[in-house]
Amino acid sequence: MSGSEPSSERRRTEILISGFGGQGVVRMGQIIGLCAIYQGRKVTMLKSHGTETRGGYVRTQIVISPDYVDSPVVERADVFVAFSDPAYKKFYDLAEGKILYDPEMVQEVRKESPERHLSVPATALSKERFNNPLFANMIMLGALTRVAGMDMEAMRKAMLEVIPRFHDDNLQALGQGYDLEIAVGAAPAPATETHAQAKGS
Repeated sequence: MSGSEPSSERRRTEILISGFGGQGVVRMGQIIGLCAIYQGRKVTMLKSHGTETRGGYVRTQIVISPDYVDSPVVERADVFVAFSDPAYKKFYDLAEGKILYDPEMVQEVRKESPERHLSVPATALSKERFNNPLFANMIMLGALTRVAGMDMEAMRKAMLEVIPRFHDDNLQALGQGYDLEIAVGAAPAPATETHAQAKGS
């Protein structure tokens, strides 16, 4: 979803994010939704969680459209982000587009459609750069921004509004994910500029 209008074949963009509680799944959805609004889109977001007492999933569904959203339910996700094995297994069949997963959290992925799977080592990179896994969700969000063709400056603005603290670290994490080689390679044309170039433009 870049600055140009989406094709008439699919004016609707569906994003599904799921993992465990505490991984920032809902916060990511809030930022994506606000980013879409900044880009002049209509957006809906649904959040839900499993009924399990412990170890249950958290899910956020974001639907983006240039005019109106006819249904807020994700049924054919253009981008699916999995932060846990249970989330990956439960919602895999709803993904028709790219699947971003954290290999530290998702150990087993299906062998079919390897071209749709993007291994984003968000937790490992967060520990390495910030000595803290806290920023893994922002690294993943940066990669998602690139893969979904969303506007990086709008995403930065949305993140700063939604997250109340650690702005510098979160901005760095967002940029790190956006510039990951695997995300750049999966980006829709013409969104191929680097984060540094985007800031300078």
